[in-house]
Amino acid sequence: MKRSRLIRIFSALSGKERRELRKWLLSPSHNQREDVILLHDYLFNAIDTEDAAGLDKKVAFPHLYPNEAFDDAKMRQVIFFSLKVVEEFLIYQELRKDEVRSRIALARIYRDRKLDKSYQKAIKAAKAAHESFPYRNEAFLQNEYLLQQEDYTYIVSQNRAIPMNLQEVSDALDRSYLADRLRQSCHMLAHQKVYKTDYASGLIDKVLLHVEHENFMDNPAIATYYFGYKAIVERENVDFFNQLKVQISQYGHLFPQSEIKDIYLVAINYCIGRVNQGERSFFRDMFDLYKLGLKEQVFIESGIVSRYTFRNIVTTALVLKEFDWVEAFILKYKVYLAEQYRESFVHFNLSKLHFERGDYDEAMKLLSQFEYKDILLNLNAKAMLIKMYYEQDEMDTLESLLESVRNYLQRKKIIAYHKSNYKNFIRFTKKLLKVNPYSEAQKAKLKKEIAAVSPLTEKAWLLKQL
Repeated sequence: MKRSRLIRIFSALSGKERRELRKWLLSPSHNQREDVILLHDYLFNAIDTEDAAGLDKKVAFPHLYPNEAFDDAKMRQVIFFSLKVVEEFLIYQELRKDEVRSRIALARIYRDRKLDKSYQKAIKAAKAAHESFPYRNEAFLQNEYLLQQEDYTYIVSQNRAIPMNLQEVSDALDRSYLADRLRQSCHMLAHQKVYKTDYASGLIDKVLLHVEHENFMDNPAIATYYFGYKAIVERENVDFFNQLKVQISQYGHLFPQSEIKDIYLVAINYCIGRVNQGERSFFRDMFDLYKLGLKEQVFIESGIVSRYTFRNIVTTALVLKEFDWVEAFILKYKVYLAEQYRESFVHFNLSKLHFERGDYDEAMKLLSQFEYKDILLNLNAKAMLIKMYYEQDEMDTLESLLESVRNYLQRKKIIAYHKSNYKNFIRFTKKLLKVNPYSEAQKAKLKKEIAAVSPLTEKAWLLKQL
């Protein structure tokens, strides 16, 4: 029973959900078995006290059936009924999350039963809930379509010669589809870029033409994903990216947290792409997006900031020499890092701050005190050491470290982009060691090679050394 679905579900429930579930179990409409209630009470107590032994079927059985010999079939039966009741509760809870759809469903029930006054009251409540919905995303547009569709179905059921709302139904369906199609296309492009997967584009070209021709730019959900998609596929046209930033700034509050975060990432990844092409001015755009996202708490999910987001924010700010801001950020937001990563990421980013400030002694001291388990964090730390050894003319130590990192890359399974990036860094650092500092021709040739290669995140540092 310890590894059963029932235990996993119980463990994932919040305190409020557990209380609501118990009320559900006590209702004869949902459960008529006393042993199901006893099992739930027993398991919740066992989970709360982390009593692993108490999650064993044989240990739990006498709490449900005192004075009876253990019966595995009987125990499995009560677990089955318990799971069924819990799943029905979870379905109900999920359906109740969308108040608009719940009220539309109620209106539909009244319509089917010919209860006209009750229908009118229910559909009015559904429309009021729809208008008070805080977001204007694709979910809002889809509910708009469902409301128009319900209006149409009601009108038809009345058998009256009154105007139909078919145009409104069609328009609402178009808006819902366009927003959803553009959003999905952005996800496909982002996934395709990272994982080198090819997806069929479907109707997206026709969708883009329709959006442009019919001018849907006054709709935040459609416009935001339109500019996001165009920024991805037409990277060289910075106007689409600038329009996306405007959408984020003006209408970001009209999207739920999980959705606006994805939109931010589209814009941030655009900046990363331009930076990787050597256009360092986009660091400022990226920094502005991160600051706005932090202000709006976009990057905090369930009280946690991703360690990668934390690191990227620090890196971006350090490139712009926002040293005081970085120090304040680390101290303020370290509490939002997951506990298992907090120490290493705070330690690493403080090391990086000292490095960028030019306080190499303190940076080296911090780096020598810690061994990072995270592969990319470890590589970042090695890159810092490489640069410090080079700048302090510790060439023997540097050559040893370069070879060590090269072997490390060969042994570890790393995403192709990162492996190529660090291999390029090692290769050009070695060339930097061999170039004749008095030969302008050699330096010019190496400079040209470095400028042309990609990916190479340390390109600016290498060129600075030349």
